Amino acid sequence: MDRPSDVSGYLLAIDAGTGSVRAVLFTPQGHQHAVAAREWTHENDGTPGVMNFAVERNWAVICQCIQQVLEGGGVRPEDVLAVSASSMREAIVLYDRQGREIWACANVDARAAEQVRELQRDHADLERLTYRSSGQTYALSAVPRLLWIKRHQPEVFAQIHRISMLSDWVLYKLGGVLASDPSNACTSGMFDLAARQWSADGLDDLGLPQDLFAPMLESGTAYGTVTPQAAEQTGLRPGTPVVMGGGDVQLGCVGLGVVRPGQAAILGGTFWQQEVNLARPSIHPEMNIRVNCHAVPGVWQAETIAFFVGAAMRWFRDVFCTEEKQAAATSGQDAYTLLEQLARHVPAGAYGVIPIFSDVMRYSAWYHAAPSFLNLSLDPQRSGKGVLFRALEENAAIVTAQNLALIREFTQVDSELLTFAGGASKGELWCQILADVTGKPLRVPVVKEATALGTAIAAGTGVGLYTSLAEGGEALVRWERTYQPNPALAEPYAEQAGRWQAAYAAQRTLVDQGVTSALWKAPGL
Repeated sequence: MDRPSDVSGYLLAIDAGTGSVRAVLFTPQGHQHAVAAREWTHENDGTPGVMNFAVERNWAVICQCIQQVLEGGGVRPEDVLAVSASSMREAIVLYDRQGREIWACANVDARAAEQVRELQRDHADLERLTYRSSGQTYALSAVPRLLWIKRHQPEVFAQIHRISMLSDWVLYKLGGVLASDPSNACTSGMFDLAARQWSADGLDDLGLPQDLFAPMLESGTAYGTVTPQAAEQTGLRPGTPVVMGGGDVQLGCVGLGVVRPGQAAILGGTFWQQEVNLARPSIHPEMNIRVNCHAVPGVWQAETIAFFVGAAMRWFRDVFCTEEKQAAATSGQDAYTLLEQLARHVPAGAYGVIPIFSDVMRYSAWYHAAPSFLNLSLDPQRSGKGVLFRALEENAAIVTAQNLALIREFTQVDSELLTFAGGASKGELWCQILADVTGKPLRVPVVKEATALGTAIAAGTGVGLYTSLAEGGEALVRWERTYQPNPALAEPYAEQAGRWQAAYAAQRTLVDQGVTSALWKAPGL
């Protein structure tokens, strides 16, 4: 499919992430025209683990972003061809019979730890059955949260009529029609992967309502228009087509052209997701990974996650690298670029330094050891900032490689080429290290924040600019560079990975013994 070179106007993508929301305008040819972003925070009422999503306040933030991107981009409302939305996954919104929001939480909400423990203790067989159908365990599912509401907020529970994911809510506010898509709804744990449809299996056994679900539409389906009220709030034209979006990671893969079975992508942000496309849902026998619906109809994804990779880098920069931050502010460079310059002078293996942050994916019993650096030297040349920074980059690549191996072992799918996007892909050294550690060629797109582009492609598909999500993604992605692995580093990095595995196992034992505190534990552990 050729790019629609003769079409003018703009596609609006709204990306509602964990820590911020962005409104991004793209041309139909895939060029980013303007962006507006605002941070948001989630509310805690003093209850452990609570992260409420403030619908009224955050809707106002979204409206401000839309107004800002239109004004900043010099775009008239009538020039917006369509709008779609992506969001953090697992975040849910509940509605009463009048369609009013009565409860919402962010994806990082962990209030239901007690309910997870009870489910795993009293309904272990049900969790295994649910995993076979949905590809999700209870740890991140909506089911424990609903049980928490039932116990702690019975007045809210009695009003529940519908449930949706966060991206669905954004589009509901714009178009007044509530619907869901498979790529985000599948992360609720109340889903049938094979049928790409909601599932009430097991809900009756748990005393939960079984008729919660909005109609299911595939990403890229136009199903509403911007209402007069939403137009007044956002500055959009009334009647602008509203198109079904989806989960941020899955639409990010669309924006990377990773849309066919056998392809693989790594999205490097706060968390690193490794996505391998499957022709059919394939469930891990030990529940160690999650399986999702791709935004592309007829495609599924095996997913593993490396925890807090980007967050660990920010922590290192902010705590230890004041000089680089000051130099970056003065020169206009990025502090990470300056740190990579230091790391380039460090040999592969970072003098044996072993970072302990994220473990490999263990979806059924997921926790991480205490953050630490092991095997440090008193020689400042062997343990300086450049050494530690390179060690962090290498460690992220090692965890990623092992996660991909975990997927490969049970799916038998092994992509010959990896696609890398997100903020981490801006680091040239990091890209090369990832290619060297995985032993795979690594391609990096021009548009590295692929989720917004994939969301814009969904919007364009809904109004006929692209014949499908898959063809739109393949037509619009443009490649900046491909990194080739250095075969000479394969064995040294394999040895380094072995040392890291042994060290991490020992560090997990310290957590088990109560000597150290976990970086993160799944609710219920």
